[in-house]
Amino acid sequence: MPRNLRRWGPPLLLISPSLILVAVFVYGLLGVNAKTAMTDVHTAAQTTGRAPSSFVGLENFGDLLTSPDFQHSLRNLVLYTVVFLAGTMLFGFLWAWLLDRPVRFEGLFRSIYLFPMAVSFVASGVVWRWLLNSNQGESASGLNRLFQMVGLDFLQNNWWNSVNWGIAAIAIPAVWQLSGYVMALFLAGFRGIPHELREAARMDGASEWKLYRHVLFPQLSPVALSAVIIVGHMSLKAFDLIMSISKPANYQTKVPAIDMYVFKSSFDYASSAAVGVILLVVVAVLIVPYLVHLNRTEKHR
Repeated sequence: MPRNLRRWGPPLLLISPSLILVAVFVYGLLGVNAKTAMTDVHTAAQTTGRAPSSFVGLENFGDLLTSPDFQHSLRNLVLYTVVFLAGTMLFGFLWAWLLDRPVRFEGLFRSIYLFPMAVSFVASGVVWRWLLNSNQGESASGLNRLFQMVGLDFLQNNWWNSVNWGIAAIAIPAVWQLSGYVMALFLAGFRGIPHELREAARMDGASEWKLYRHVLFPQLSPVALSAVIIVGHMSLKAFDLIMSISKPANYQTKVPAIDMYVFKSSFDYASSAAVGVILLVVVAVLIVPYLVHLNRTEKHR
């Protein structure tokens, strides 16, 4: 038996079931989806095979990318991602910074910050749908009612019913739910920095700002990058939270994942698959550079 076969044969045999399952149910189905996206299957008759279908190449992608409705979905996705990322990074870092300093009841505060993460997006969406109710005046409820009671009527608005900023309002519960996760990442990063580095910087006369800027922040950059990648790809696939707060076909809060669901519900499988491919490409653009950077970092260690 060849030496390489004796060396690699048993490990490959051990993981072969997983490799086969991934090949079939991940990459195989990705291939089927890409193939469907290049056909003209847009009706129930074609979906069930009662009507012929043909190969149309990239026509579905061109139709989607030139459609004003889909362009609106992409703009909503960018706005949602920006608000989601900025909010979770800001609050996550702030809470981690506060907990990294000596505080009483740290375990209690840590549990409070992490609790929203244990709630499903659907459950929190039902609650936030009431909190973000757009009614104002005598019929106000949720946050609008709270602002009315404390004399901050100018803060009342339409929330997710706003045509231009509705999706940004839906990012608020997403920030509330995932900030604790980012806090845990940053807190682990803070706790992983040797205490000697801080003491050495202080002994050299560094102020607190210089300590964070020149010592702590550079140490936290890998954690920050990981947080951006994880939260960013979650925002690109946003679906259940939006569906729980607004109606599926609500124009104000429409994103590509919602379009994919609506297309599939109307048996437009080709357009639905094309949206899925576009989302896959967008996620790959975000993830692949991170994986390349991670691989290079590991090689230089």
